[in-house]
Amino acid sequence: MRTIASVLAAGFLLAAAAAQAEEIGSVSTNFRVTGSDKVVIEAYDDPQVAGVTCYVSRARTGGIKGTLGMAEDPPEASIACRQVGPIAFKAPLRQQDNVFSERMSILFKTLHVVRAVDRKRNTLVYLTYSDRIVSGSPQNSVTAVPVEAATPIPVK
Repeated sequence: MRTIASVLAAGFLLAAAAAQAEEIGSVSTNFRVTGSDKVVIEAYDDPQVAGVTCYVSRARTGGIKGTLGMAEDPPEASIACRQVGPIAFKAPLRQQDNVFSERMSILFKTLHVVRAVDRKRNTLVYLTYSDRIVSGSPQNSVTAVPVEAATPIPVK
């Protein structure tokens, strides 16, 4: 039983590490004495597809609430995923899968990145959107990463 718990704990740690964003840069959009609103650029490596990184830009609310993590960030986000190295699949992919999610408010709003497989074109398609417990936002952004024809995408 102890071994199972250790394996599960290690798996959760690896998943958490793989889904963490790396902030690449930011610009201030609205000055506040207590901390400016920003647009941040974050990089996420796809945990199932080596060689693919997604760059997400999104608004981050400043001020006292933003500093304390209590502000609700706007739902707008943009995504661009690119091949940054040789593409290798760690396991067969689902036709559609949640790749990353990150809270945009302390309780209610989450930013999502979903990967879908376009088998006909041998392409990975990534979509970003946000949702709320009560209602989501139709604002979204999509990008695609073509995979070399000699490397078919393995799908479950």
